[in-house]
Amino acid sequence: MNRNSEMSNTAHETRSSADRLGQNKTGSPLPKALFLAAAALAIVGTAPELRASENVPRKPFAEWAQLPAPHQLTVRLWYQEGEAYHIWDGDRVHNVTVDRGSDEYGIDHMQGIVALEYGIAERWAADLNLGYGTVGTRSFNPSGSSESTSGLLDTSLGVRYQIFSEGQSGRSCLPTLTFRAGAVLPGSFDKHFPFAPGHKSAAIEPGLLMRKHLGWTGFGVYADAFYRWMKTTGDDQYAVAAGFFQEIKGWTLNAGYRHFQQISGYNLDYQGLGEELEYSPEVREISDAIEAGFSYTTPKRHIKYGFYTRKTIDGSNTDSTFWISGYVEIPISLTRW
Repeated sequence: MNRNSEMSNTAHETRSSADRLGQNKTGSPLPKALFLAAAALAIVGTAPELRASENVPRKPFAEWAQLPAPHQLTVRLWYQEGEAYHIWDGDRVHNVTVDRGSDEYGIDHMQGIVALEYGIAERWAADLNLGYGTVGTRSFNPSGSSESTSGLLDTSLGVRYQIFSEGQSGRSCLPTLTFRAGAVLPGSFDKHFPFAPGHKSAAIEPGLLMRKHLGWTGFGVYADAFYRWMKTTGDDQYAVAAGFFQEIKGWTLNAGYRHFQQISGYNLDYQGLGEELEYSPEVREISDAIEAGFSYTTPKRHIKYGFYTRKTIDGSNTDSTFWISGYVEIPISLTRW
C-alpha cells in the first residue's frame, strides 16, 4: 500500500458505544422477523465454502443489546484504519517492519462500513452491516514493493429479540439481554492475501448481548458472546467480550476486553522479512485485544458521533493491528411496512 505507516505500536484504546435510542410501540413482529431470519439462512445455504481471518463488521460494547425504536432506521457511517508491525505464527512473535529511511511500513488496513438497524417492534430489530476494505503490505516480498487486496468485506446481518429490558421487566436486578440470530456472507477480496480483511465465509452466528447499570449513576457493565458455525466442519469460531461503560449526560465512555478464536486450523510458517508468507483461509487465528471509545449523542436530533480504538495485545496466527476509527449515526423515523 502506498501510504506511510507512522502510527505507534503501543496499546492505547478509546472507543465509542452508547445507548441506543428507542422506546416502545406495539406491532406484529413475528412474521417479519421470521421472514428476515429465513431469508438470511437461505442465502447462507447457497454461499461458497471459504474461510480466512476475522474482520466481520460488528458494533462493539454490546451495543446491539439495545434496539432502535419501532419503525426507526439508524444509519451509521463508520471509517476505520489500522496498522500492524508485528505478527504471530503460532506463539512466536515477529517484527515485519520494512524500513525505508524516513518511512516505516507494516501491514495497513483501511475500511468503510455502513451499519443499518431497523426497529421491527418493541422487542424486535434487524441489522445489516456492509463494508469495503483494503489491506496492503511490503513485508512479504523480496523487493519490499507495495502489495494489496481490496473488496467488499464479509457482510453480517441478523434479527434480534430483546429478552429483558432493564428497568421495564419488573425486577431491578435484570439486565438488558438480547438474543441475535445472525448470518455472515462472504466478501470479494483475495482470501489468500496475508491477513486479508475477513474470513470470506458463509456462516450462521447465534449470540447473546447484555448491558446492565450498577453502582453509581451512569455506570454499567456489558458482555457480548457469539458462536460462528461455518459451513465446512472443523473450523468454527467464537468470540467473547466484556467491559464497562460510563454515561455522563450525552456522553458515553467505554472500555473492555475481547477474545476471538478459531477452533481448528493450522499455524502460519513465517520464514523471515521479505519472504513470501503462505496464507490461506484455514489459518487458525486467535487474538486478544483491548478496546475503548467514547460517543456523544445530540439532545434534539439524537445524532451520535463516536470514536473507537482497538489494539491486539496477544494472539496466534494474527497481526498486532492498532485500530482507530470514527463514525456518525443518524436515526430516521419510518412509517410501518
